[in-house]
Amino acid sequence: MSSAAVPVGAQRLPSAALRRFAWAVLVYFIAVILWGTLVRATGSGAGCGDHWPLCNGTVMQHSPRVDTMIEFTHRLTSGLSFFSAVGLLAWTFAGTVRGHLARAAAVATVAFTLVEAVVGALLVKLGLTAQSQSPLRAPYLALHLTNTLLLLAALTLTAHLLSRSRGYTRNTVRLVAPLGAICAVVVVMIVGVTGSLAALGDTLFPATSLGSALAQDFSATSGWLVRWRWTHPTVAFFASIVLIWLLVRASRRTAHWDNRGLSALVLLLLAAQYVLGVLDVVLLAPLWLQVAHLLDADVLWAALVVLTARLTLEPVERQGTGIRE
Repeated sequence: MSSAAVPVGAQRLPSAALRRFAWAVLVYFIAVILWGTLVRATGSGAGCGDHWPLCNGTVMQHSPRVDTMIEFTHRLTSGLSFFSAVGLLAWTFAGTVRGHLARAAAVATVAFTLVEAVVGALLVKLGLTAQSQSPLRAPYLALHLTNTLLLLAALTLTAHLLSRSRGYTRNTVRLVAPLGAICAVVVVMIVGVTGSLAALGDTLFPATSLGSALAQDFSATSGWLVRWRWTHPTVAFFASIVLIWLLVRASRRTAHWDNRGLSALVLLLLAAQYVLGVLDVVLLAPLWLQVAHLLDADVLWAALVVLTARLTLEPVERQGTGIRE
């Protein structure tokens, strides 16, 4: 292979171990989020009382209840996620060149992880867990979910940028039509927030049949959280139009990456979201289905972030060399 075919700075690319670690941290964070869904769906959020970060005022739990074990496990895994984010940040700075975009994404990951911990602590200290119907719970949950999505986006960007062989530093990329991509990402975030509120309504006001669930959704006597549930599938429908536009645009852009495979994956995950969403309504949101629905949503979000990064952070040619970064 000629020297002109080798990307400039290839000898300073992040190690394979660092790239694998970044993707592994992302997978671990998704697992922690899924366990958090188990905490909410089982009403175990108050399993440790109003103590934080301790559980029921102690570190070691003696003869704990099931809800205590579920909540305590979530706290332990969340704590480990913070240390894994800090480890990723340190390794990224040590293993990349100055100006590498993954450094900024890793810093954002740690920042969002800290916010996640603060919001989680407030949920516990304010008693906005288990079967609490406080009017503060919904906005705090929306804030929590928004931060979670931003955290996953930062983690995904870190892993993606570390995996790039070109277009990974500030002076080797250019922004291409960022407004459309940002709109698509924001729309998906809105879908996620409405979905979290719909899931909270299912938890606090479970229905005994599909007919009673539909009656609750449109009853004037139901609380706003129950009547809010119909907005999630409605917003999801309009969001799919925006996503399909993004996929069509991505499939036509193959100058630097072949986006057809990733676009097909996003489309498949999007279709799975609709199938799981319908089953969620028909089967009255059983726990296993809520977890599967969220898992698919998280993977869809990560794939969408990578696709958006490919479209908007485009490698540029070095003037006078013809070499692409």
